[in-house]
Amino acid sequence: MATQRLVLFIDAQNFYNGARRAFFADSDPHFYGQIKPMELGDLICSRRLPGHKAKLKEVRVYTGRPDSTKEPNTYAAHLKQCNIWDQAGVNVITRTLRYPRDWPTSKAVQKGVDVAIAIDFVTLAIDEEYDLGVMASTDSDLIPALEFARRRYRATRRIEVTAWTSPRTRSRLSIPGNNIWCNWLDLADYDSIADLTDYNI
Repeated sequence: MATQRLVLFIDAQNFYNGARRAFFADSDPHFYGQIKPMELGDLICSRRLPGHKAKLKEVRVYTGRPDSTKEPNTYAAHLKQCNIWDQAGVNVITRTLRYPRDWPTSKAVQKGVDVAIAIDFVTLAIDEEYDLGVMASTDSDLIPALEFARRRYRATRRIEVTAWTSPRTRSRLSIPGNNIWCNWLDLADYDSIADLTDYNI
């Protein structure tokens, strides 16, 4: 079988929060849960079934970006992290956070990130940019994109997801009636790709 071109789509905040829920306490340092995206892509490529090969073509990270005028320190930390990802070869896609009128009483929220992931997941399938598309998220809003790619390109594209697993949580994206492979990641896997950098310093 020919080597498959793998593209990994990472919902950064969702995947970070999932790692926090799976392995850490709220009191743990905020950088527990951070990962190195390219290393995650390499890890998933290394876990192919016998007779199957995958080559990491691209890692795409989707993330909300703080407003530089409202949260300058958080913005600076976020920019540092994104620059590290970019230098490693990651394609970073950002959307500015939305701030409610009563901010900072109410927190800023991420808007448009899930839509960007869904559009790109479908578009890159249509444009034949991947043979194997892997979604790193548990956001159910992304299921329609998985359903479309699975239904339309079942014979030519392989669709997978990846998620954290621990005694505390085992949540993943799935499509009813379709057996989509999940690349489960445990604490040992997290440790192998962890990024313990405090970007606030």
